Amino acid sequence: MDLETIIYEVRDEVAHVRFNRPEGANAVNPQFSRDLRAVMLEIEFDDAVKAASITAEGRVFSAGGDLKEFHAAGDGLPQLASDMVIDLHAAINKMNRTPKPFVAGVGGSVGGAGMSLAASFDLVVAGESAKFTMAYTRAGVTPDGTSSYFLARHIGLRRMLDLTLTNRVLSAEEAEQWGLVNRVVPDDEVDSATAELAQALADGPAWALGHAKRVIYTGIDSPLEQAGEFEGKTITDAMLTHDGREGIAAFVERRAPNFTGN
Repeated sequence: MDLETIIYEVRDEVAHVRFNRPEGANAVNPQFSRDLRAVMLEIEFDDAVKAASITAEGRVFSAGGDLKEFHAAGDGLPQLASDMVIDLHAAINKMNRTPKPFVAGVGGSVGGAGMSLAASFDLVVAGESAKFTMAYTRAGVTPDGTSSYFLARHIGLRRMLDLTLTNRVLSAEEAEQWGLVNRVVPDDEVDSATAELAQALADGPAWALGHAKRVIYTGIDSPLEQAGEFEGKTITDAMLTHDGREGIAAFVERRAPNFTGN
């Protein structure tokens, strides 16, 4: 892949994705959106990847949309934004549909489209001094980045409206209490804690973890009967896998399981 704003490498079955435009606060622009979409496609189709770790270079995970680039676009801004949003939303949708866990490590501040991105990852580790804000309406625009889908589900409609309309800034502790992040660590441990969590997932029953993710996301949007049917189909499929049979046998035999990810 020819990436300009992201560093990508695979180690020990973990895809390490690092936003790499710190001089621009890792802001979202058309090039970043194209790069992110390409990365998500690569992860989806690489069978050697079992989990993903997403971190950022610099003091800002992502400041949101690149307002300087937007301003420079002049009358061409709507077309530029449409081009950008198509790829950004495609990348997020691809990540959500891929049956592999994505773990993000958020250090520093995150706002706007960066906030939307943070809400879209499966698990989020935050540094203790991280700050979270929507910021869209402060710039006179409305939310994007699928925040109306993911963020509202994570924190609830009332809180979503609060963040969107008032641009309230959340501390890492508040973000954890509200359900936006899963755990808070010291600032200098964000990258390592994110990589360690992704590695632990990759080393586990990867098929079960990835499809458990799909069961949860599918279930929350499904009627009761349909959710139950999908659960039933998926758990029986899991029982056909090596890890499904190995996990049950290990429990009965009171030993550690030997998972292969299949």
